Amino acid sequence: MYQYNDKDQTLIDERVTQFRDQTERFLKGEIADDKYRALRLMNGVYVQTHAPLLRIAGPYGLLSSKQVRKLASIARDYDKGFCHFTTRQNIQFNWPALERVPDILEELASVQMHAIQTSGNCLRNTTSDQLAGVAIDELEDPRPYCEIIRQWTIFHPEFAYLPRKFKIAVSGSQQDRAAIRFHDIGLQLVKNDQGEVGFSLFVGGGLGRTPVIGQIVRPFLEKKHLLSYLEAILRVYNLYGRRDNKYKARIKILVRETGLTEIRKQIEAEWDLIKDKLELSSERISEIQQQFTPPAYQANAAQDTSYADNSANNADFSTWLKHNIAEHKVDGYHAVYISLKAPDSPPGDCTESQLDAIAELADQHSFGMVRVTHRQNLVLADVKQADLFDLWKKLDALKLATPNIGKATDMICCPGLDYCSLANAGSIGVAKEINEALDSMDYIHDLGDLKINISGCMNGCAHQSVGHIGILGVDKKGVEWYQITLGGSSENDAAIGHRLGPAVSKEDVTSVVKTLLEVYIEQRINEDESFLATVRRVGIAPFKEKTYATH
Repeated sequence: MYQYNDKDQTLIDERVTQFRDQTERFLKGEIADDKYRALRLMNGVYVQTHAPLLRIAGPYGLLSSKQVRKLASIARDYDKGFCHFTTRQNIQFNWPALERVPDILEELASVQMHAIQTSGNCLRNTTSDQLAGVAIDELEDPRPYCEIIRQWTIFHPEFAYLPRKFKIAVSGSQQDRAAIRFHDIGLQLVKNDQGEVGFSLFVGGGLGRTPVIGQIVRPFLEKKHLLSYLEAILRVYNLYGRRDNKYKARIKILVRETGLTEIRKQIEAEWDLIKDKLELSSERISEIQQQFTPPAYQANAAQDTSYADNSANNADFSTWLKHNIAEHKVDGYHAVYISLKAPDSPPGDCTESQLDAIAELADQHSFGMVRVTHRQNLVLADVKQADLFDLWKKLDALKLATPNIGKATDMICCPGLDYCSLANAGSIGVAKEINEALDSMDYIHDLGDLKINISGCMNGCAHQSVGHIGILGVDKKGVEWYQITLGGSSENDAAIGHRLGPAVSKEDVTSVVKTLLEVYIEQRINEDESFLATVRRVGIAPFKEKTYATH
């Protein structure tokens, strides 16, 4: 994990002091609301329905146990006892008092955290694979490059006021667990014909009102040119991106309206001007890589197989092992998913007591590190197999061991009308009703890999456009209705879901989801055919016919 140097810490501390002064002057009426808006957005503060929202950066989803304990402390002392993990691996507090936000930022700075550029028309938090560094399908650990990008983006003077927000994701694995094709820039570590490792670049992806799959702008880029090429893309976007209409201001619209060929030509021309002035040296890359050296794994960890005996004698533990752990590149270790999708909890929420307990478990079982996933769960990435049974028991007691990772109840869900001033409809209540309807874990496991994403508005913070089942809240004359899409994916087989038909009422959403699952079971070739594969094979017609015949 990257540790701040003196310059990093000074920069963050000075920003806290600056924002404290700005906030105090705003509260005294010395700064106008419209001017303060830009200042607060640069520091992660939104105005929501009930209270300000503070969004905290989680760089490439990596947190130390010390940082998790600080989040627990903030939840207790400044909020209502919980925080929310987002699809961008960030952390949100929904109830801070505006006058106390500078105090929160000061507390965060003490553990090398901040809220800078988590909102506004700027370069946002860079995201990555939650299994980075331990994944068995990984070509190379992407986190050092995420850190290099993070340092480049923070306070970049040329890109502080972009046409619209800008998001970058990096993956080093064969399987895309970071949705890189749906980012403004997606980076995939690849190997060329000469055996050199570099980057394949996707540009122009995005979700929201106009979901678009990113296109490859450069199949292979040498590592030394990473920042210069990113800078060239941003310069072209900053120059030509639309500023007259915020709904058409993202780079995805620029790429679509200009065409990939012309955009590539513009980027390459800009790159030719700067590529020799912004090279990454091998020494600089190595320096950052040293911040991500593997922990001290136990050499004989694979010899203790007691967890297998416990699995044979405990059906609940065996089920959890099947669904909530991932393979690890080091023999005798596993990555463990902490499910934040218990049936009676809002997806992605975590209480202060759970946060404290997770920090303790990270210290005991995973070298003091916690990761945030793209789907609003957490991961302990380095757990010895000998510790799995003990860890499961502790997580189960905390309601953090629901064996549903990648299953129907592992829903991505935005806060919706419960908190968000932009929302048209509720999300949390819909997720709760679906959870209650799918109350049989055997049934959920029989459904297999199934991703349901629920958003309360067109901004699509919960990525409904790429859900296997997407649920989008819309307003119809003050009444909450929901559009349903089928067949989306944010992985290697990236796809945008197809609309099922007319919107359905809030009262019918859960029964519609149950109908869709019934059709899937009827239509699938066998139990090995996934929901997504079935939809792609038979199309949406059978699902549409039964849904609207019964609702």
